[in-house]
Parts: sequence; C-alpha cells; structure tokens
Amino acid sequence: MSGEDFDTELDHPTAGSGSRHPMAERFRGYLPVVVDVETGGFNCATDALLEIAATTIGMDESGFLYPEHTLFFRVEPFAGANIEQAALDFTGIKLDHPLRMAVSEEHALTEIFRGLRKSLKANGCKRAILVGHNSSFDLGFLNAAVMRCDLKRNPFHPFSSFDTATLAGLAYGQTVLAKACQSAGIDFDGREAHSARYDTEKTAELFCGIVNRWKEMGGWQDFDD
Repeated sequence: MSGEDFDTELDHPTAGSGSRHPMAERFRGYLPVVVDVETGGFNCATDALLEIAATTIGMDESGFLYPEHTLFFRVEPFAGANIEQAALDFTGIKLDHPLRMAVSEEHALTEIFRGLRKSLKANGCKRAILVGHNSSFDLGFLNAAVMRCDLKRNPFHPFSSFDTATLAGLAYGQTVLAKACQSAGIDFDGREAHSARYDTEKTAELFCGIVNRWKEMGGWQDFDD
C-alpha cells in the first residue's frame, strides 16, 4: 500500500462532520506524539526495548503547540532479547535495580495506546504521527514491539514520522538533541539525558518551539489568520 493510499481517508473528512479541530487541520488529521525509546542495542528485531515514553502535543486557542501529557514505562526485555552492555553503560539503565518496576511490552503499549486514543478523539484526529529525534529509530522499535505483542489497534502511522534532528538541522544548524535545545534556548541537563521520559519531554519542547516559530514567521496560516 502506498503512502498516498494510506492517507486518503485523512484528506476527506466524513460528510456532515463540520469543520475540523485546529490540530487536525494543522497536520491533515494527524496528532503529533513525541516518542523516545531506550534499548539494548540498535537492532529493533533482536534487541530489547527497555524504556518508552510518549508525550502528547496540545494546541492553544492561538494555534500554538505545547507539550501536554507524558506516559512513561520501564519495560521488561522480551524473551530471548539481546542486550548489549555498551547500551546499558550509555543509558545508565540498571536492569536489577529494585525500584525499576518494569512492565511487559504489551502492558506498556496498551496503556500508551489507550491514552493516545483519548487524545486523538479530543483533537478530532484519525491517527497519531510519531515525532522523534532520529525518529526512524524510535518508530522501528515501536513497530517491532507492536508486532511481537500482536497488537491490532496501533494508533500510529506505520511508516511516516516527524524527525526533530532534521527540523533542528534546518532551524538551528544542530542535529544533536542537547545542542539543538541549547540553540533553541531550552534547558538541557546532560545528567538526565538518555532517560526516555527526559529525552521525550525535551524533544517535545524542541518540536513545539520549531513549529511555533515557523507560525510566527508566517509559514503557517490557519483559518483565523
């Protein structure tokens, strides 16, 4: 199925539905949801998903975006998962920490998806679109976990995403999250980095800042402009 075929429904709201919610209007029926994962390596098919966080994006009455709610889970490695020691050293994740309180992939994704469906309904959107820093990495691990758990109601677009590394390269000439945040005037604590929750929330701030700045410069004209 082509991307054009997949998106057709989003381009044609049902008859009698009235005007679309401003968020749906802004992104063609998609709700941006910022996602970050921490993993046991780089291969989404074989390496463990260890943390996942998702931050929903809201829109104020003036059409500006802001980070809304964050859902965060520490995740138990799936059976037979590979975990590289180098990955644990990089993230600082301690799998045997007594306060880690990890849950299964299925539990984490089910809870995240349940929350996202409420946000989709509230914003009049049909689908979520993943926003991530190097988003193909996060989307790959998300899709792999969905397949392992055989989840049938994945709210995310299966292959499209918004990449803040690309957007920050355009807006600030920076592709590293910490440096992009610094250029954008966003506080970034390197000691907190590589936690899925922290990185997701900072990526959400960065995404909203870039989109809002583009609107201020006249790059997006909504129905009230």
